[in-house]
Amino acid sequence: MTRLVPGWSAAALLAGLLLLASPPVRGQGGPQAATSSEVVDERAPVAVPAPTEKAMSFYNGGMLLWGFNRLWAIALPAFLAFSGFSARLRDLASRLGLRVWFLTIGIYVVLYLAVVALIELPIDYYEGFVRLHAYGLSNQSPGKWLKDLMLRLGVSMGVGFATLWVPYLLMSRAPRRWWLYTSLASIPFLFLAVLVAPIWIDPLFNDFGPMKDRELERSILALAEEAGISSSRVFEVAKSVDTKAVNAYVTGFLDTKRIVLWDTLLAKLNEKEVLFVMAHEMGHYVLGHVVQSILLSFVVTLVGLYFVHVASGRLIDRFRDRLGFDRLSDVASAPLLIMLLQLASLVLNPAAMAYSRYQEHEADRFAIELTRANHSGGTAFVKLQAENLGNPRPGWVYRVFRASHPSIGDRIDFCNSHHPAPVGPN
Repeated sequence: MTRLVPGWSAAALLAGLLLLASPPVRGQGGPQAATSSEVVDERAPVAVPAPTEKAMSFYNGGMLLWGFNRLWAIALPAFLAFSGFSARLRDLASRLGLRVWFLTIGIYVVLYLAVVALIELPIDYYEGFVRLHAYGLSNQSPGKWLKDLMLRLGVSMGVGFATLWVPYLLMSRAPRRWWLYTSLASIPFLFLAVLVAPIWIDPLFNDFGPMKDRELERSILALAEEAGISSSRVFEVAKSVDTKAVNAYVTGFLDTKRIVLWDTLLAKLNEKEVLFVMAHEMGHYVLGHVVQSILLSFVVTLVGLYFVHVASGRLIDRFRDRLGFDRLSDVASAPLLIMLLQLASLVLNPAAMAYSRYQEHEADRFAIELTRANHSGGTAFVKLQAENLGNPRPGWVYRVFRASHPSIGDRIDFCNSHHPAPVGPN
């Protein structure tokens, strides 16, 4: 449930630079956490529910889509590079930019993103709108979906225009060490992205505001104080306009750090379950996961870009006539870089996902030890599984290549088994 996935892969980082790669129950005054007056035995085990037929259909279809998307993410940039299309797009960008180097790169990014968005529009529409509506997971209107799509495209174009010149300048000035310097430059870039996204990017897509349930907010802030977190801020986001799924996440850095709860989660979970989820998110702060994730991403990026450096030189030497460029520092190399980064990610992502699962497991441990709400934690995971059409015991391909979190089944099992000794005077 953390927003920053640890170990952003090299593909996610540089391709990001290149490609920027049950309805809620509403009461009066907005959604509130469901409450329960019954006394809960927090040491009582919670059974892992079997997935529904609908959930398994969603899971199996998602695995097929994942496989298709991995192949597509390699095939499309490969076609754009080896067909010579990228070189022709660079020539157009150069003319439009009056052959000014910086403008050529920026305009190329905008044109490339527009072309890719147009090609991928049917895929995005099916995966992000049709499929989610078919499974009852989305509330989005076609207009809201299209608006969000265009906003994401606009943000990507703006970020790409402003930043892509950095790695290409490094490629030009330091052709043998650009991969090292670009990886080092990724560290402040990621810190900046984590810092500004909550205040400049996220509000473009949904309305963020203070929690409507003030009593629950006071309970969350008291829990934060117990966890040793000062100046905590909790935001409620109106996600019910988009989805019926439930979630919460931690985002931001320094003065922009915040815990965000979807209004759909507040409508589905009772107060103890919400506090367990919040304790999990607080664990990410206390355990320093954001900083650790960025540092890990540097290592993964370094390895990925070194692979690109080695492999791209050989490919350019052999296919320069088809590619239409003879050096990596030519912006026409962008789809070749993306293709190679996607290949590298197939090897690097499992390590990044494994570290992410470790962080999430440690945040679950933190939540149990802070709240002692084992049973409520388990029932929260049961509700997450039901509302998000989850498979509690996914197969090994999903676990290795896709899972940034432990499986729901494993997390419920941990709530049932981990009973730390009570804290008290010696």
